Amino acid sequence: MKQNRKFLRQCVFCREYKSKEDLIRITKTKEGFVEINNAGDVQGRSVYICKNAECIKNALKKKKIEGSLKSNLPESIKEELSTVLKN
Repeated sequence: MKQNRKFLRQCVFCREYKSKEDLIRITKTKEGFVEINNAGDVQGRSVYICKNAECIKNALKKKKIEGSLKSNLPESIKEELSTVLKN
Protein backbone atom coordinates (compact mmCIF):
# COMPACT_ATOMS: atom_id res chain seq x y z
CA MET A 1 0.00 0.00 0.00
CA LYS A 2 1.35 3.41 -0.99
CA GLN A 3 1.60 5.99 1.78
CA ASN A 4 1.03 9.68 1.19
CA ARG A 5 4.11 11.60 2.24
CA LYS A 6 4.15 15.27 3.13
CA PHE A 7 7.14 16.97 1.63
CA LEU A 8 8.78 19.59 3.79
CA ARG A 9 10.26 22.86 2.62
CA GLN A 10 12.91 24.99 4.32
CA CYS A 11 12.41 28.61 5.34
CA VAL A 12 15.01 30.85 3.71
CA PHE A 13 15.65 32.75 6.95
CA CYS A 14 15.24 30.48 9.98
CA ARG A 15 16.14 27.28 8.08
CA GLU A 16 13.36 25.29 9.77
CA TYR A 17 11.61 22.58 7.79
CA LYS A 18 7.84 23.00 7.60
CA SER A 19 4.95 21.85 5.44
CA LYS A 20 3.99 23.91 2.40
CA GLU A 21 0.83 25.15 4.12
CA ASP A 22 2.89 26.92 6.79
CA LEU A 23 5.10 28.79 4.31
CA ILE A 24 4.81 31.55 1.72
CA ARG A 25 6.21 30.71 -1.72
CA ILE A 26 7.93 33.45 -3.71
CA THR A 27 8.80 32.51 -7.31
CA LYS A 28 10.99 34.09 -9.96
CA THR A 29 9.69 32.99 -13.36
CA LYS A 30 11.82 32.27 -16.41
CA GLU A 31 10.85 35.68 -17.78
CA GLY A 32 12.32 37.32 -14.65
CA PHE A 33 9.08 38.31 -12.91
CA VAL A 34 8.91 37.80 -9.14
CA GLU A 35 5.55 36.92 -7.59
CA ILE A 36 4.00 35.34 -4.54
CA ASN A 37 2.65 31.98 -5.59
CA ASN A 38 1.21 29.78 -2.87
CA ALA A 39 -0.67 27.54 -5.32
CA GLY A 40 2.58 26.22 -6.76
CA ASP A 41 1.40 26.38 -10.35
CA VAL A 42 4.12 28.75 -11.61
CA GLN A 43 7.45 27.23 -12.55
CA GLY A 44 10.76 28.86 -11.81
CA ARG A 45 13.20 29.49 -8.99
CA SER A 46 11.30 29.49 -5.70
CA VAL A 47 11.97 30.51 -2.13
CA TYR A 48 9.88 29.64 0.91
CA ILE A 49 9.52 31.81 4.00
CA CYS A 50 7.57 31.31 7.22
CA LYS A 51 4.33 33.16 7.79
CA ASN A 52 6.01 34.33 10.98
CA ALA A 53 6.40 38.12 11.24
CA GLU A 54 9.91 37.84 12.68
CA CYS A 55 11.16 35.70 9.77
CA ILE A 56 9.66 38.02 7.14
CA LYS A 57 10.98 41.18 8.78
CA ASN A 58 14.52 39.84 9.19
CA ALA A 59 14.62 38.21 5.74
CA LEU A 60 13.66 41.51 4.10
CA LYS A 61 16.16 43.42 6.23
CA LYS A 62 19.06 41.07 5.44
CA LYS A 63 17.96 40.54 1.81
CA LYS A 64 17.86 36.75 2.15
CA ILE A 65 15.01 36.43 -0.36
CA GLU A 66 16.78 38.54 -2.98
CA GLY A 67 19.98 36.56 -2.52
CA SER A 68 18.25 33.22 -2.95
CA LEU A 69 16.28 34.35 -6.00
CA LYS A 70 19.37 36.06 -7.47
CA SER A 71 17.15 39.00 -8.33
CA ASN A 72 15.86 42.24 -6.83
CA LEU A 73 12.57 42.03 -4.99
CA PRO A 74 9.90 44.41 -6.37
CA GLU A 75 8.29 46.90 -3.98
CA SER A 76 4.87 45.30 -4.60
CA ILE A 77 6.11 41.99 -3.15
CA LYS A 78 7.64 43.78 -0.16
CA GLU A 79 4.30 45.51 0.46
CA GLU A 80 2.40 42.22 0.25
CA LEU A 81 4.79 40.64 2.75
CA SER A 82 4.47 43.63 5.06
CA THR A 83 0.69 43.14 5.13
CA VAL A 84 1.37 39.66 6.48
CA LEU A 85 3.44 41.33 9.20
CA LYS A 86 0.48 43.48 10.23
CA ASN A 87 -1.92 40.53 10.49
